[in-house]
Amino acid sequence: MVKLSVIVPFYNVQQYAPDTLRSLRANAREDFEFILVDDCSTDGTPEILARAERELPGAVHVRHELNGGLATARNTGIDKARGEYVTFLDGDDWLAPGYYPDLVAAIDSLGCDFVRTDHVQCTARARLVHRVPVGRRNTVMNPRDAILPADRSTSVDYAYAWAGIYHRRLVDKGLVHFTDGLRTAEDRPWIWKLHREAESFAAVNLLGVFYRRGVASSLTQIGDVRQLDFIRAFDQVIEETAQDADAKELLPKAVRTYCAIISHHLGSIERFEPAVAKKLKSMSAAALRRMPQDVLDEALDSMDLQRATKLRRLRRRPAPAGVAA
Repeated sequence: MVKLSVIVPFYNVQQYAPDTLRSLRANAREDFEFILVDDCSTDGTPEILARAERELPGAVHVRHELNGGLATARNTGIDKARGEYVTFLDGDDWLAPGYYPDLVAAIDSLGCDFVRTDHVQCTARARLVHRVPVGRRNTVMNPRDAILPADRSTSVDYAYAWAGIYHRRLVDKGLVHFTDGLRTAEDRPWIWKLHREAESFAAVNLLGVFYRRGVASSLTQIGDVRQLDFIRAFDQVIEETAQDADAKELLPKAVRTYCAIISHHLGSIERFEPAVAKKLKSMSAAALRRMPQDVLDEALDSMDLQRATKLRRLRRRPAPAGVAA
């Protein structure tokens, strides 16, 4: 039986894919499989992956005929996964040797639905460790208890899918799949659903994923219309959280985070193409008016004056009909 399925989407990363694949080889085990999903790359990535399928133990190469984005590529991998556990890696990141065997051992010993790990952010030559914002380590907890408080960074703000491992029973319940077609912020509805609906999780002191930032082809570096999918992602978070039995307690966190993300994008609006910047303002104004207004008022009251003033002004801005990402 396959113990672990590792899902790795690739899109036009020929410069970085060899490092990623070498790190997978340093984590290979006879009961591990590596599902390499090429999301219709137009550079040399397909040839690199075709060779990896022959040379990397446990590799399975899947190619999309059309580019569907990260969420859709991950779903393709999930649908093909056979493992007792599932995890993710992006095609331009890499791993420490032996990290996956240690990760499997951690969740085996804890017996919970999912485990979250720290990671190393790599920007040029700089290295920065990011920790899961959970104080208790190596202790099984209720995932719902890690959503709040609203005014602090919590586990739902640490949305990196590759910083963890997930039991097959979550796949069977539909909790590991992503919203098809989301081109950015795809991890946000995903992590909220996981914490609302899974039964148990833990954070562990295991460091082995190296997350590459500042890659020119990364969507986080591109100011085109795809970036605006964060609005659709957070609309989903608000809609699904509003239907939860504990909506009254959880919505302030969801709304406050949504506001913080809108403010973040407005604060770097110069990186967007002019037409996209205009659309960002209009769509953000409409998003603010869609939120539960009493919850929004409380969220704005709890934010610093500069951000709150900017968002209140934006909420009053007329939004043209039919604006969509």
